[in-house]
Amino acid sequence: MRVMKAMGTLIGWLNGQLSNSDDKQAGRRSFAADREKQLEREIERLRIVNKLIGALNATLNYELVLSLALDLVDEVLIDPAEGAARPKSAILLFEDNQLQVAIARGLSQADMRTRLPGRKGIVAEALNTSEVTVCFQPSQDPELRRLTALQVARVVVCMPLSAGMKMYGVLLFAHRQQEYFSEDRLQLLETVAQQIMIAFQNARLYSELEEEKERIVEIQEEARKKLARDLHDGPAQSISAIAMRINFSRKLLERDPKATLEELERIEELALRTTKEIRQMLFTLRPLALESQGLMAALQQLADKMKETYQQQVHIEAFEDIDESMELNRLGVVFYIIEEAVNNARKHASAKNIWVRMQRSGDLVVLEVEDDGVGFNLEEIQQNYEQRGSLGMVNLQERSELISGLLEIESHRGSGTCIRVTIPLTEEAAAPLHRPGFAA
Repeated sequence: MRVMKAMGTLIGWLNGQLSNSDDKQAGRRSFAADREKQLEREIERLRIVNKLIGALNATLNYELVLSLALDLVDEVLIDPAEGAARPKSAILLFEDNQLQVAIARGLSQADMRTRLPGRKGIVAEALNTSEVTVCFQPSQDPELRRLTALQVARVVVCMPLSAGMKMYGVLLFAHRQQEYFSEDRLQLLETVAQQIMIAFQNARLYSELEEEKERIVEIQEEARKKLARDLHDGPAQSISAIAMRINFSRKLLERDPKATLEELERIEELALRTTKEIRQMLFTLRPLALESQGLMAALQQLADKMKETYQQQVHIEAFEDIDESMELNRLGVVFYIIEEAVNNARKHASAKNIWVRMQRSGDLVVLEVEDDGVGFNLEEIQQNYEQRGSLGMVNLQERSELISGLLEIESHRGSGTCIRVTIPLTEEAAAPLHRPGFAA
């Protein structure tokens, strides 16, 4: 009887062990199946990420790069298995010295119109240190609190978009879970941000190159129109007058030979003045002295020709080694800025004197063209400038931008005009030049 009972106990224990073994094997199979599905999801995510990175690097379309960048961030950050809320993301770029939302996911329409100065809080910290910064109280941040969509966020990550000395803007990522951005996620974000920056810089450079080409074409077109206007208002009118006077002299010759002689002298004087005007135009089109003797010599010739042709006093005050401080193509742009400013003063200011001054301050050259003419109300002119036929101020602005210069115009009615262009000699000097509050 005892033997039968022991046998029953043993059989029960064996059945329990077999059942536990089956449960363990089922658990292992379930774990293996879950692991296999997780690996499949990760492989699929990596495939999508790799595809997005390829598309990101393959395009030079500026807007498409921004959109693909946020698609890539979503794929890196979002794990469907977690079931967590989607993070909010945005790319903010500098426009008129303020950060403007270029593209975003999860921000409101009001947020899209919000501008951030980038001078306080974690945004300023990221820009100043060029490092990733994290904020756990975005609602208390002096600038991020302007974005209403971030009021519910518990953590915000800010990454600078920079290349060398050039700062383009920042990447913002936010989530309502404070622990969402783990070390692994931050490392992934930094890796992805590097890819985004490379693609963004390439697209931005390509876009700037296209804009520069269009602007150069516009400048050339305006130069042709200006030449046509100058020829029409100057030599063309003078030659027509010469033809009329010759015809008059031929008729006058039969009646009054002495008066004819006086008329021929006036025709000769007009022809000589026309020749000077044409030579002046040829000089401004291609100042050979600039290529062979340098900017100082070209400016002195400009002053001499202004005196000879228009009786306009132009005084040149510039440091001697100016030609050594800039390349020839930049010197050419500087010359045309001066020529445009001097001609504007001659035509519109009724000035007795025009001063051209150039001085160097470290890695900056400060150019000033000042006159003692009638002056004008700058604000009034700028308000209706688009309706005006003249494009002198536009030419000055565009040529200043070609050499990364900062243009400033000071003028008041009755007290003359001063045009100032601050020109950087290095990339490092150009970076702070266009920041708010710069003073040469």
